[in-house]
Amino acid sequence: MSSATTAWFRWRWVGVARVTNRRSDFRFDLPPSLIAQHPIARRSASRLLVLRGDSIDHCRFEALVDMLTADDVLVVNDSRVIKARLVARKDSGGQAEILVERVDSDSRAICQVRVSKALKPGRFLELGEHRIDVVERVGEFYLLDFNGPVDEFLDAHGRVPLPPYIDRDAQTEDEERYQTVYAREPGAVAAPTAGLHFDEDLLARLRANGVGVVPLTLHVGAGTFQPVRQEDLSQHRMHEERYAVPPTSRQAIDACRGRVVAVGTTVVRALESAAATGCDRGETRLFITPGYGFRAVDALVTNFHLPESTLLMLVSAFAGVEPVRRAYREAVRHRYRFFSYGDAMFCERAIRA
Repeated sequence: MSSATTAWFRWRWVGVARVTNRRSDFRFDLPPSLIAQHPIARRSASRLLVLRGDSIDHCRFEALVDMLTADDVLVVNDSRVIKARLVARKDSGGQAEILVERVDSDSRAICQVRVSKALKPGRFLELGEHRIDVVERVGEFYLLDFNGPVDEFLDAHGRVPLPPYIDRDAQTEDEERYQTVYAREPGAVAAPTAGLHFDEDLLARLRANGVGVVPLTLHVGAGTFQPVRQEDLSQHRMHEERYAVPPTSRQAIDACRGRVVAVGTTVVRALESAAATGCDRGETRLFITPGYGFRAVDALVTNFHLPESTLLMLVSAFAGVEPVRRAYREAVRHRYRFFSYGDAMFCERAIRA
């Protein structure tokens, strides 16, 4: 575990009088015991911290039924996690760990490849009797040719790509639990984790109360775990992700009389990208930091995120720097479970002065 997670909670934060624009402004320490390593038995029994301005309340996730009304629209990400992790061997005999970033075509994918020495075009990797050719280097990634349908290859040979902070190998339970119950569109290599708290019963109760539940798709790439390396946030470049907002979802969102409630930071990025470009389908590198003017989302359901991560920066931009600082301090004090298999937070958009 990194040194960033070995001590009690300390958050370096500048005053609210100015917009934070430094990576270190989002640094905090977390006891390793609070990093969830397994999902809880029942999805909707996870804990929920409710942040409204200066107010913080504690409840169970299923209390969301009483917090949303028939005027609200809940927007979920129906992206489905693929078995994106592979262990192969180089043509020279060494081990190669492959993590698919995104499927580029029927037989090719952009991948992270962990090897002792960088691969050159023309080299190949082997998994059993199957050959995977190195086509070219693409920034920090490689374009690999699987010599057949990528999706079929991953289904047959891949493993669930658990995040690096889950310190164990993927197990049978992860094939179901590291996936939302409404996952439909394959392509993600990391789960939209805020959605992991919803089960079919909770969704049915929300719909019975008149809450609109509509999908969009944003395929989370492996780049979501890439650290912010620059201290000056204006120098950071986000990884590119594909998104699509279906016409029926757009109609429901535009007709919403209450709050548009995003389930997860991926939904926020998709809706805000669509609002910024006027396009409900495309590629986005949108990086949301404090000072961003939100146009499409009124409330957010989200997990507790890594220190210095772009996800924490987005939540801080949405709910306010100081309120989120207090919320995270409360979450640690009350021993909430953090990260992908952890607990959740509900927050409303901060009113800008």
